[in-house]
Formats: sequence, structure tokens, C-alpha cells
Amino acid sequence: MCLLLLVLQLSACSPRQMIVGNLADELAAQGQDGETDLELVRDAAPFHLKFAESILRQEPGHIALAESVAAGFTQYAFAFVAFEAEQVEARDAKAAAQLRQRAATLYERAHRHAMSGLEKSSPGFAKALAKAQEKDWPRLTPKQVGLAYWAAASWGGWISLSKDDPDVVADLPLAVRLAQLAWAVDPDWGEGTLTGLLGTFEAARPGGSQKQAKAYFDQAIAQSGGKSAGALVGKAEAHALPVGDRAQFEILLRQALAIKDEAGSPRGLQNEVMRRRARWLLNRADDLF
Repeated sequence: MCLLLLVLQLSACSPRQMIVGNLADELAAQGQDGETDLELVRDAAPFHLKFAESILRQEPGHIALAESVAAGFTQYAFAFVAFEAEQVEARDAKAAAQLRQRAATLYERAHRHAMSGLEKSSPGFAKALAKAQEKDWPRLTPKQVGLAYWAAASWGGWISLSKDDPDVVADLPLAVRLAQLAWAVDPDWGEGTLTGLLGTFEAARPGGSQKQAKAYFDQAIAQSGGKSAGALVGKAEAHALPVGDRAQFEILLRQALAIKDEAGSPRGLQNEVMRRRARWLLNRADDLF
């Protein structure tokens, strides 16, 4: 009996590591389910994200879980916190500012998890990304593209809400560079999702080209087969709105609203978030133009 207890104690770390590894796999997979009930997602997300984050701390090299956690925090910040800030801005500027600050913190958290995952799998990644010469920039593997996407997307969200922090804003070229490095490896990633991010960055960066941004958005729409509400809303907000083309703005948003997702579609949640945004933007068209 004593021998059996000793064996169990000595081997306890292996079953535990196996359980944690299995949990990491399961949590990473759950982050890709087809749930489209936004209120249910909003209510469930905090617990899921905190639990997944705790498992990631124990399995920091699990790229799929790091990607899922970074995606979760980024999407939660965009779909619920930052969006609520926009909605309440007109009637409660103080509440909107607090929500924007919270969203920025969530984006930063997402970015930290994504960059930690990239650094874990490629030591020296962040330092190489900041190098001046292209030859010194890091080289992504296909398995790292999703993680790089969420690192860049969360970085962009964080920067957009940190206009009073010049140190954060100064990193925009690095966020754009990271997205470009990922696109060079897999330009079709996410069926145009990565291409759409490049369109958003191009439209937002100082000296960016609206012509190039439009080309990115058009490519993203084509890559998705016209099934991505995000690409359509992105083009409406980042291209049609800045150039003052109300007709195109409304056409794109109505096209986004017309998209019907198949049951269990992995794009379902993202599309539902963007359809909600499209309706809100259409209702504000008179104020925007």
C-alpha cells in the first residue's frame, strides 16, 4: 500500500499535465464554436475567458489556446465594451470614456497573450519585429498566422483607443508590419479576415492610401465569397465614410445585413456582431454624412 502511494505521488505530475493539456485543447476548440446569441455570449464570456486564461498560464506554449484567448478578449472588447461606449457617447460622455478605457485594457490584455505565444514559439520575436531592416524581421510559420492576426488586431484596437498615449500610438507601424508578415505567409487566412485587417490599417495609418485600402477590402469581400459581414462593414466605415460616399456606405451595410449564415457556421458569431453594427450605423447615417 505504501509503495502504491509513493508511485502515485511520484507520477502525479504526469496525469495533471495531461489533464491541463486536454483542457487547453478543449478550450481552444470551444473558442471556435458557432454560437450566435450575442447576449448569451456576453454573459458567458467573462468566465470562459478567465478560465481559459488560467489554463494558458499553465500551458504557455499552447499556440491554439493562446490564439483562442487573444481572440476572445479582442472580440469581447470590440463587440461589447467598445461598441457600448460608442452607443452611450451622446448621452453620457463620462461613461463612454470609462468604457473605452476598459476596452483598451482588454485589447492590451489580448495583445499581451498573443505576443507571449509568439515569443514562446519564436524566442526574440518582439525584438526582431522592431528591427529597422526587413532582413531582420521575424519569419512566421503557417501555424503562427492566426496568433499573429489577433496580436495585430488587438494592437490596432488598443492603439485606436489610446490617442492620449503617444507611446502606444507610436507602435502602429509595428502592428501593421505584423499583419503584413502574416499576410505574406497566408493571404487567404480567415477567408479574407486578415486582408480586411490590412484594409483597416491602411485606411487608418498616417499617409495611408484610400485606393489601397479599397483594394484590400474588395479582395477580402471576394475571398469570403461575399459571406463576411465584417469585410462589408469594414469597407463602409473605413472607405465609404471617409470619402463621403453615402450611397456606397448604405449599400455595403445593407449587403452585410442580407447575409444569411448556415447553421453552425464558424463565421456566424462574427457576422452577427457586424450585422448589429451595420444596423446601428445605418440608423446614424444622417449624423455621419
